[in-house]
Amino acid sequence: DPARLAERLGGWTIPPLAARADTAVEIPVRYDGPDLAEVAALWKVPPGKVAEIHGATAFRVAFCGFAPGFGYLTGLPSHYDVPRRATPRTAVPAGSVALAGPYTGVYPRSSPGGWQLIGTTDAVLWDHRREPAALLAPGTRVRFVPAGSS
Repeated sequence: DPARLAERLGGWTIPPLAARADTAVEIPVRYDGPDLAEVAALWKVPPGKVAEIHGATAFRVAFCGFAPGFGYLTGLPSHYDVPRRATPRTAVPAGSVALAGPYTGVYPRSSPGGWQLIGTTDAVLWDHRREPAALLAPGTRVRFVPAGSS
């Protein structure tokens, strides 16, 4: 009965959203991706400098989509934008750290994809048993930490 439902809804108390700490989520990365040299050439830097630039950037999740747990991260200056691959891969491994246009992302599971792969991480981006299930949400600050750094 819609009238009873409306009456009951008026008495509901909605709990506040849990506040996320304003500290950045740190994602450890091995800068070992198959497209690292290509990205370095596009950026006109040596491959090791890609890791340095990427790891020194303060990222923020602009929005989420594509797959559960996939965040589109902004923060790199526009002169570091890179094109998507001319031919997408049929399978990108979970944990691949990638670039396309102005965005950085981490593939939460294996899937097709056309982004430039610059590294890998063991971070779990989506776990339905975790609360919240997604490691990243819009507004989350993110820092990529090159493997062996802190």
